This record gives sequence, structure tokens and C-alpha cells, in this order.
Amino acid sequence: MQKDFFCVRSLEEVTAYLQASQPLAAQMLSLEALATGGQRPVLAYDVLAQEDLPMASRSGMDGYAVQAQDTFGAGEANPAYLECVGQVHIEKPAAFSLQRGQCAAIVTGGCLPEGADAVVMVEHTLDMGANCIEIRKAVPPREHVMLRGEDALAGHCALAAGTVLRPQEVGLLAALGMTTVAVHRAPRVAILSTGDELVPPAQCPRVGQVRDVNSFTLAAMVQAAGGQAHCLGIVNDDCASLEAALRKAVHEADVVLLSGGSSIGVRDCTLAALQALPEAELFCHGVALSPGKPLILARVAGKSVWGLPGQVTSAQVVMTVLGQPFLRRLQGYATPFDRTLWRQCPAVLTRNVASKQGREDFVRVALTLDEAGQWQARPVLGKSGLLRTLVQAQGLVHIPASYEGLEGGSAVKVLLFE
Repeated sequence: MQKDFFCVRSLEEVTAYLQASQPLAAQMLSLEALATGGQRPVLAYDVLAQEDLPMASRSGMDGYAVQAQDTFGAGEANPAYLECVGQVHIEKPAAFSLQRGQCAAIVTGGCLPEGADAVVMVEHTLDMGANCIEIRKAVPPREHVMLRGEDALAGHCALAAGTVLRPQEVGLLAALGMTTVAVHRAPRVAILSTGDELVPPAQCPRVGQVRDVNSFTLAAMVQAAGGQAHCLGIVNDDCASLEAALRKAVHEADVVLLSGGSSIGVRDCTLAALQALPEAELFCHGVALSPGKPLILARVAGKSVWGLPGQVTSAQVVMTVLGQPFLRRLQGYATPFDRTLWRQCPAVLTRNVASKQGREDFVRVALTLDEAGQWQARPVLGKSGLLRTLVQAQGLVHIPASYEGLEGGSAVKVLLFE
């Protein structure tokens, strides 16, 4: 294992390294699990339609099924008159066909009778009695018609591998009768907090002690990104304990998150514990990112191990910018690090913000609406150990490494927290 103590990488290098990770293996999920699981898994394989959807051409409106050519030129001042030869019910196809000059009453979802190629909305018709229908608007072929196979064709790909299964896609699977599908499984994420000063939240800390915050905030962020969080508790600042905890975590999980022990200090044992594990490979100890520079990234037996900063703000910013996209990459998301695709809010920066060239800064901001309805992004400045800077903020503003800062009044895009 490389023993450089502070091997700093650029954010671009770290992103490329994480993006190159392969998605986890597939698992079968039921339609019910997809509908109620609260997450958006990603298809591992193409889904082929077993039948045409719809199975027959159907009406998209209440009205009258017609042959479109019979309505050409029809309007309020010059209506067409058609003979109504029947009614189409939604639960069964028509037992008759349409000839020239004929129409049939039809409800939304009803199958078009043979010979019909369009539907006139009921609002544009008038029942004259004696089976005579006045048509007050011309329609082109296929107007208000859902064609057979328009959603999916039998034997063709209905949803491609890599598709994120939103509620819309779940609905299509249901319509196709797909009761189970193969998706990339959610990553199991083990979370360890390190430090002699840490105590559980239920314990009253003495002076010099602090309650463990990171285990719970990191677990919540893992769950929000679709992972399965497993908090393994607090580990003291000694290498033997940390090495043992790491071995257990690597064995049980796909990803290990350690908070604390990533900065330079005589009591920080993360690197020593990692070096003691077989098959350990260090990628970086430091990323040109603020806050969050003292980040360790390593692989142990093919598992990803993260040494996150102990400061609460640094840890959460690293998870927002790198950790959550990485978990989505493991679930099969194609471009989770593309920040142009993240939820964003255009805003105006309320004050100047300085930045140091050579590092990527992510500034916490609070959003407020001004009288003109324009979002204002107010920087929430403070030390990386202060929780209030995160509680008060709704998102982050990115300052690229080539900038020396941003001027107040400039237009920015706020990357919104989940």
C-alpha cells in the first residue's frame, strides 16, 4: 500500500476514479417492492415487451370513432353528419365495423372498431337524434387515438438497461405484466465513527466529549441516496481496535465510511489500520475540495473505504459532492457526478465570497425570495464544526478551482440538498 501521508488529488481525478466503479450485481425485485420501496433502482438488463401495449388501438377521449376522411372540411359553420351505428364499451371490442359515413360512440380507453382511424371529442359533436351525429370539427387520422403497440411492441425493448425506475417506469412495467425485474442491488454501507471524545447521543457528555453526530447524519444521507446504512458504532483512537472494526466492516459491507481520523495527527490511526489490511490500495489522502480536504479513499479486497473528515460540515459536504453520487453509481446510475443534472435553483449571490485558487469550494447558502420573486443565495459562513451552517442552508454554490471567488450580485446555481 502506498504510504504517502497526504496524497492530494484534484476533484476531477477523484470524480473520474469513482465514476469508473462498476455497478453492483443484479437482484430481482417485485413490482410491489418497486412501488412501495421509496427508492429508484436501476434496471440491470433490458426489459422486452411480451405483448403489444396497447393490445389494440384505443380511444384517448370520450366521443365518436370515425373515419377521418368523413370529417374533412367540417366546422361550426359547415358541420358533417354521420350515422351512429353503435356504442363501444370499454371492457370489450366492438362487434361491428365502420363504413363510410358512419360513426360509433366511444369512451376513453375503448377499442376502435374496424374501419375507424380517429376520434372526435364529444365536445365537438351534437346528437341530432334518429342516430344522426353532427360533427363540428375535422380530425386527421390517428387524432385522439392510442395506436396498437404505441407504448411497447411485442419482442422489442420497452425499457433499456440503465433506466432509473421512477413511478412512470413502474407503471409501464405493471401495464406489461412484469411482476419482477432485475435491478442493481442497493449498496450495503457500514458506518464507523472514530474518536476517544465521542459518546452516543443518549449519553450526557463531559467537558471535552461530544455526542456522535456523523453516524446518524451519514446514515440518513446513505438512505437518501438509495443505500442501506448499517451503523457499527464508535471506535476508540487505537489502531488495533480500528483495524478489527475495519476488517468486520469490509467483510459485511460494500462500502465503509469512517468519520474522523483522516487529518494529520498523532492520534489518527486510519491510515495505519488500512495499511495493516491485506489487499489495501490507497487512492488519495486529500482532495482539493473545501470543506473536506482531508479525505481518504482506499480499496480493501475490492471494497471502497472512505476516511471522512470528523468535522460535521466537512463530512456532509464530501458526502453531498462525492459520496451520494458514488452510491448511485454502484446502483447503476450512468452519470451521477454530472452536477448539471442535479436539482438546482437559479439565484443571485447576496455578497462577495472569496476562494483560494487551486481548490474547489462549495459554499453553504440559504435561499430566500425577494419582492420580485427572485431567489437570493445568502452565504452561510462558519467553521466546519458548526452544525448551524448546515441547518440554515438549503444547498451549495460551487466555486471552481480557477476562480478567486464570486462577486455579490452574480447569478449562481444552487445545488440543492436532498
